[in-house]
Amino acid sequence: MLSTPISRRQFLKKSMQLGIGLVGLASLSGVYTRYVEPNWIDTNAIEVKIAHLPASFDQLRMVHFSDLHLGIHSNSEYLKHLMVKIQRLKPDLICFTGDLLDHSASYISEAVSLFSQLEAPLGQYAVIGNHDAFGNRKAVTKGLAKAGFQLLHNEHIELIRGQDRLYIAGIDDPWVGKPDIEQALLHIPSEACTILLAHEPDFADEYGQLPIDLQLSGHSHGGQVRVPLIGALYTPPYGSKYPNGLYQIANSRLQVYTTRGVGTTRLPVRFNCRPEISVITLTKA
Repeated sequence: MLSTPISRRQFLKKSMQLGIGLVGLASLSGVYTRYVEPNWIDTNAIEVKIAHLPASFDQLRMVHFSDLHLGIHSNSEYLKHLMVKIQRLKPDLICFTGDLLDHSASYISEAVSLFSQLEAPLGQYAVIGNHDAFGNRKAVTKGLAKAGFQLLHNEHIELIRGQDRLYIAGIDDPWVGKPDIEQALLHIPSEACTILLAHEPDFADEYGQLPIDLQLSGHSHGGQVRVPLIGALYTPPYGSKYPNGLYQIANSRLQVYTTRGVGTTRLPVRFNCRPEISVITLTKA
């Protein structure tokens, strides 16, 4: 059966309705990507199996978060909620993998106030990110220390439970800083369980033959905007190969976990890529 032709007036009316609908959809999408998803925290629970994990550290719970990018686009209420959410998870230790500030060191007081709310029995540890290294290094270093975080600058700490040892190592930003992985791992026994904090995830390829079991990274933001069937529209240098989630490095004992981060940079938007708090439980393989 043939369809009935529509008049010019009907055509114009339907076209106008479609145009209004598309504009409305675009507006709603803009509101969602700017004001909803960037503030919609995903608490992501991950189990990581490690062959070298000592028995007394089995079921260790770590909260890993990254890329706060504190600056002009920050939402104070969101940040307060973020800190409360992290503390309520009651982790054994807390790890922050860089980019505390976006560009300006003028926000360091707010960062200190926020991070001072966090505490874990085995400590709070952090490394520098590329945005921190660009003119903010001194402020970030002092700020993290004031907030009770130990900055691991090409060094490591030893966690002790009975006769068992677990090592947390950290390096200066691998991309724009002065990283020294050999110094960071110095005197750690090769058979020990070692976790590395390094801002950019893709450097895991360079560390794959070293005695490291797990690398925690951020930097990529998971792409920040991910289009279905296409993926991330953009990932930064050294954040493209391992942009989001858990990966096993080929021919290596090293695994790398990349978090999507909790803040935004460049544009204050997220789509299909919610901000993430990672709750990592270590288990004996």
